[in-house]
Amino acid sequence: MGRPPSFFTNFCIRQNPKTPLQNPNSQIRKRNLCSNNNINNRGNGEFKQNPDVKVVQDQFFKAKEVSRIIRTRPRWEQTLLSDFPTVNFVDPCFYNEVFKQQKNAFLSLRFYYWISSQEGFLPDRFTSNVIFSGLVKAKAAKLAQSFLEFVNFMPEPSYLEPYAECLCENGLIEEAIGVFDYLKRVHYCPSLKTWNSALSGSLKAERADAVWKFYGDMIESGVVADLDTTGYLIQAFCMENNVWKGYELLRRVLEDGHVPSNVAFNKLIRAFCKNGNYSRMSDLLHTMIAKNHSPDIFTYQEVISGLCKRNMKHEGFRIFNDLKDRGYAPDRVMYTTIIHGLCKMKWLGDARRLWFEMVQKGIIPNQYTYNTLIYGYFKIGNLMEAERLYKEMCDIGYGETTVNYNTMINGLCLNGKAEAAYELFKQMAERNVVGDVITYNSLIQGFCKKGNIAVGINLLYELLKQGMQPSTASYTLLIEKLCKMRQVDEAIVLWKDMQERGIVPAIWTHESIIVGLVEQGSLAEGIDWLSVMLKSRLRPRKETFERLIQCLSEADKWADALCFLSYMLKIGYASNECIYLLLVNKLCKDNSNRVEICIGKITEGAKAL
Repeated sequence: MGRPPSFFTNFCIRQNPKTPLQNPNSQIRKRNLCSNNNINNRGNGEFKQNPDVKVVQDQFFKAKEVSRIIRTRPRWEQTLLSDFPTVNFVDPCFYNEVFKQQKNAFLSLRFYYWISSQEGFLPDRFTSNVIFSGLVKAKAAKLAQSFLEFVNFMPEPSYLEPYAECLCENGLIEEAIGVFDYLKRVHYCPSLKTWNSALSGSLKAERADAVWKFYGDMIESGVVADLDTTGYLIQAFCMENNVWKGYELLRRVLEDGHVPSNVAFNKLIRAFCKNGNYSRMSDLLHTMIAKNHSPDIFTYQEVISGLCKRNMKHEGFRIFNDLKDRGYAPDRVMYTTIIHGLCKMKWLGDARRLWFEMVQKGIIPNQYTYNTLIYGYFKIGNLMEAERLYKEMCDIGYGETTVNYNTMINGLCLNGKAEAAYELFKQMAERNVVGDVITYNSLIQGFCKKGNIAVGINLLYELLKQGMQPSTASYTLLIEKLCKMRQVDEAIVLWKDMQERGIVPAIWTHESIIVGLVEQGSLAEGIDWLSVMLKSRLRPRKETFERLIQCLSEADKWADALCFLSYMLKIGYASNECIYLLLVNKLCKDNSNRVEICIGKITEGAKAL
C-alpha cells in the first residue's frame, strides 16, 4: 500500500505549526468591490456618484494593466513595483482581481509566488483554492503538488477529488493513493468517475497492484462498479498474465447482458496470442461480432501482430486480406507488421506488393517500414536490393540512425559479410551515431559464425567497457563456439560472468557446456552440469542426451549411459536406432550380460517411435 505524500501526513499530525493558517473567516476579507449602496445616490433629483466607485474602477483598470504586463513582459517581477508605486499589491481585493482577469493557471501561480514574497502578504485560503483548482484543471499535477507544499494548506475534499484524478492521469500513482487515503479518513467518498480514472491511470502506469488497491477501497466505500470498471479489471488481469481470470470475468459480464469496450477484448486477444491460444482468440473475435461490437482496426492489429510473432504468418496474411475485404483501412503500423511477417516467410513478392499498395493509398513508409523490407531482402540474400533500398531511405531524409545502421549490420552479418558490417560500425563512430547492444550482438554473432572468436570476444569486452548491459545473445554464440573448439574453460568463465550480471543463460548454453565437457573427457563434470540443469527444471534437447550417452558408452560408463537412456525415454524422447546399435555393439564386444537390458530399452524406444 502506498504511503501518503509528506504534506498530507504533516498536515494531519501537526498541532501547532510554525506558520499556521489563520481562520479562513479572519483571512478572507470582504471582496465585494461594490455594493448596492455604492451604485448611485439620488438627492434632490441630482445623480451623485459614491467616491468608493472611483476607487473600485481605478483598481479594476490597474489590475487589468498588471495582468497584461504579466502576459507580455518576460521579467515583469523586476519592474512591477516601480511601474505601479501607488498600488497595494498585497491587498486581497486587488490581487484577486488580477487572478480573475489572468485566466492562466501558470501565470497566476507565478504572480502568487511573487506577491507571497512581498512584505505584509498574508495567506488567503480563497486565493489558494483558486490557484490550486486552476492548476488541477490545467492537468499540472506536479505544480499543484508543489503549490500545496509551498502554501502549506489542505484544500477542501471537493477540490482534492479532481486533484486525485489529475495525479492518476499524470502517472503519479503513489501520490494519488495518499490523496484517496486522506479522503477516506475524512469520510469523503469520491464519485465513480474518479475511481475509474484512478483505475485507468494505474493501468497506464502498469501498476496492476494499484488497480486492486483502488478497486478494494472503492467497493469498501460502497460505490457500485460499472462496465468501465469491469473493463479495467479485465485489463489488470491481462497485465498480470492472469488471462483466464480476465476471460472468466468477461464471460460473467456477457452472461449478465453487458458488453465491455473493445479495449478489454483487445487486451484479452493480445494475451491469448502471447500464450499461443488461438482458438480462444478466435472465440473472442466471434463473440465481439455476435454482440454487435465489431472488431476495430486495433483489434485486428493485435491479432495480426500476435500471429506474425508466433510464426503464423499465413494466418496473419489471410486475416489481413479479410480485414481489407470488410472495408477496414489498415494504417502504417499494420502494413509494416504484415510486411515484416511476409519478409520472415521470405515472401518478398507479396511484401513488395503491399508496399506499393500502401504508397498508392497515400501512406508514406517510415524508417521502420523501410528497415522491415531491407531485412527481407537480406533474408533472401539479395544484398544489392537491400543496399539500394537503404540508400533510398537515407536520401528521403530518414538518415543515419542507430536503428538503420543496425538493420544493415545485422543483414550483412547474416550473409557472412562480417568485415563489411564492421566497416559500417566504424562509420557510425565517425558520424557520431551511437551503437547499442543490438549493434554489438550482431557483430559478435557475425564474427563467431565466421570462426573469428577472438574478434567476437573483443567486441564483448568493448560492449562492457562502454557501460552497456549485455543480453543473453551477447554470450550465447561465443560460449557455443568456444565449446566446439574444446575451450570449455573459457566458455565457463563467460557463463559465470553472465550469472554475476544477472543474465539468464539460454538452455542451449548449458547444453553447449555439457557437450563440450563430455567430448573433452570431463564426463563427471558434464554429468554434474546436466544434473544441475535437470534440478532447475530445464529440459535438455534429445541431441544432448544422445551425445552424452555416446560419450559415456565409448568410455565404458555403461551404468551411467543406460541411466540417462532410461531417463530420456521417461521424459518422452524417442532416441534414434544409432544410439541403440552403438550400445549393443559395445556390450556384445565386452560379452556383457547387459545386452538383454539394452535390448529391452531398444524395445521401449521402438514402442515410443
